[in-house]
Amino acid sequence: MESDGRLELDAISVRQITARQRATWARGDFHVLALQVLGASEALVQAMDPHAGDRVLDVACGSGNAALIAARRYCEVTGIDYVPALLERATMRAAAEGTTIRFEVADAQALPFEDQSFDALTSVFGVMFAPSQPQAAAEMVRVCRPGGTIGLASWTPAGFAGQFFRAHAKHLPPPPPGLADPTRWGTEAGLRELFGDRVAFRFERRDVFQYFRTTEHALDVFQRYFGPTNGAFEAVGAAGREALTRDLLAVLESVNVASDGTVVLKGEYLQAIGIRAA
Repeated sequence: MESDGRLELDAISVRQITARQRATWARGDFHVLALQVLGASEALVQAMDPHAGDRVLDVACGSGNAALIAARRYCEVTGIDYVPALLERATMRAAAEGTTIRFEVADAQALPFEDQSFDALTSVFGVMFAPSQPQAAAEMVRVCRPGGTIGLASWTPAGFAGQFFRAHAKHLPPPPPGLADPTRWGTEAGLRELFGDRVAFRFERRDVFQYFRTTEHALDVFQRYFGPTNGAFEAVGAAGREALTRDLLAVLESVNVASDGTVVLKGEYLQAIGIRAA
């Protein structure tokens, strides 16, 4: 079906792709990588500035980075994700900090909350991967109260993550027709298309940095703990391993800004702070 010139996924395709994605993100342990990008969550929550008592929902929360930061402000925080293992890690982290956060297994495309349930919503490198982007955006608007805040941190197409995912894609079957590039969320035009006049955004391009010993060490960490990379190596098998390794290392080397023999990966992302229209 066509909408605004874009081919949309049907409901069956969305369910199938969501199930495959859930399995992919459950591979390895994404928490290991999430700790490297904690600064993006800190910057987002600071820019949103939720106050004590505000009802905050962290969408596709992973192991809880943004949820934990909001909880430190005594907000009433809920986090949802479709990978139970990540929510278990988030629960452990919250307990270690002595904070109470409600974590639920749920899909960003079908949030299990009533309309206007939250004062603020966050998503850091999370909701952008939802197969039905219009549905995920609509759900965030639906559960946000009028005048509430929606804060997003999303990888840009030209930055490290965009390049890294394209390097994976060279070695894998093409995505299903209608599945939009997740880095659409990392563009001002993309967010305006998805949210329209329902949310008024202000934008800032920012960088977050990830630290490793060498590019080989970085690739090893991604292969072990990052579901998409782990899955890609399994998919290509022994015959495709060398070519995939070569292309991924080339991306890592191209975004390394360290000059001391170690690796500091510079990752560009778009920070978007939006106010939900009345």
